[in-house]
Amino acid sequence: MRIGIAQINAVVGDFPENAKRILAAYRECLELGAEVVITPEMSLVGYPPRDLVFKSQFVPKCLQALDYLAGEVKEVPLLVGYVDFHEGNTGKPFRNAAAWLEKGEVKAKFWKTLLPTYDVFDERRYFEPGESCEPFEWNGRRIGVTICEDIWTDDYLQRPFYDRNPVEELAAKGVDLLINLSASPYHLGKPESRRVMLGDVAREHGVPVVYCNSLGGNDQLVFDGHSMVVDGCGDVVVQMGGFADECRVVDIFEGGEVELEALETEDAEQLYDALVLGLRDYAHKCGFSTVCLGLSGGIDSAMTAVIAADALGAENVYGLTMPSPYSSRGSVDDSFDLAKKIGVRCEDVSISDAFGAVKAAMAPVFEGKKEDVTEENMQARLRGLFLMALSNKDNHLLLTTGNKSELAVGYCTIYGDMCGGLAVISDLPKTKVFEVARWVNRDTERIPWNTIEKPPSAELRPDQKDQDTLPEYDILDAILELYVEQQIGAEEIVERGFEEAMVRWIQRRVDLNEWKRQQAAPGLRVTSKAFGMGRRMPIVQRFV
Repeated sequence: MRIGIAQINAVVGDFPENAKRILAAYRECLELGAEVVITPEMSLVGYPPRDLVFKSQFVPKCLQALDYLAGEVKEVPLLVGYVDFHEGNTGKPFRNAAAWLEKGEVKAKFWKTLLPTYDVFDERRYFEPGESCEPFEWNGRRIGVTICEDIWTDDYLQRPFYDRNPVEELAAKGVDLLINLSASPYHLGKPESRRVMLGDVAREHGVPVVYCNSLGGNDQLVFDGHSMVVDGCGDVVVQMGGFADECRVVDIFEGGEVELEALETEDAEQLYDALVLGLRDYAHKCGFSTVCLGLSGGIDSAMTAVIAADALGAENVYGLTMPSPYSSRGSVDDSFDLAKKIGVRCEDVSISDAFGAVKAAMAPVFEGKKEDVTEENMQARLRGLFLMALSNKDNHLLLTTGNKSELAVGYCTIYGDMCGGLAVISDLPKTKVFEVARWVNRDTERIPWNTIEKPPSAELRPDQKDQDTLPEYDILDAILELYVEQQIGAEEIVERGFEEAMVRWIQRRVDLNEWKRQQAAPGLRVTSKAFGMGRRMPIVQRFV
């Protein structure tokens, strides 16, 4: 059986264009000799559609697009993910579904059985689970069709979430092949864990597994692809690439040469590729072709600029360096050096006069009070004003440049450096920013080495350094990883050898700055626990 795997990039709610993408991939697979073609979960819809499904015409238009697709599928069958109505009198109104299209008709429909409602997922809000799992027979083969979560066993979840196991139900009824249509978002380490999980499933039941994963960025989520085929012994025989569209045809039962892409890429490379894809799709799917950002001469803005140049083309990236009375000449020079190395535009617009004017205007109100963080924030907010003006005038998407470490403890200025439409590296801890920057420079110097090696500074007061306010970043990030991502309490973190006062300070800063993060631009998720849709904390609370 020659199965075509169509790893494609869907846009949420764009049914006509998604149908065209599916048909283009279907025909490419036909040319490669496919006898069946499969697409990812909700490939006709885009994942996740969230509350769009409640709009009165959303599901009808999806079904209209499905009928169109069926009419175009005449050569070989196509398995496509979509959203359907739940016809029952009780339960949720919709189904997360897959349809088997053959000879111009919808021959079979499959419902997703396990509906994740944890982390970034909220499927029980919308969908009714499938009541039974039945194999589908085609050309003498019994095929078990599963949708994403259906194939994840309890061993790979934090705790048992379900009292059903769709794969076991299908295997008990006899299957020759398991197919999984997936929309599994990326985070660091996820491709490797999928590969192990699919190998265990195939080995346990003695059947090959064909896994087709989504690709592309949708809001804060990045889908990495890395579709694969695992044989009945649990060995990966086909590993498709990540972060790019791809079609591949695999002969499931005839064996043959193993086709593996390099999955053992460096963490830094995976993170970088995810951020490039996420930014590109966020901009293009929202209708932007150009972006702007502030260039401070620091590592964070440099990293954001390089990602933007690779995502959208250097000619579509516009930077402003905005020195204040406390900015060093070196920072301005580093900004222009970066711009020259990667080919982006950079303009020098000083905020010194504006800063002086604001201080003078506020002097009667602030009479008798010493300068403090208020004046530091004035500078950040003036920069935000200048950048928003550039964004408005030329219709650029404004990128914020803050990292996860800063956002976690509130080392950022609301309505200042937090202004923007997308926070590109807001899920990248500072230590990872340095790691990825060195990877970027692995062959040639794109980010000035001076930017990477100098001590980080906001330069909002004389001789300021980040470590005047924050712990060393390797310690800060280690504690944040335990507290935010692993959700470990302060006492246990202290038991692991960290200074208690520091742990308590970081914990309290994280908790107190939830109000800032809920006003921040959406950020691209690349760790297992990002601020945003996967972490839902109240602002008003007194739990310590």
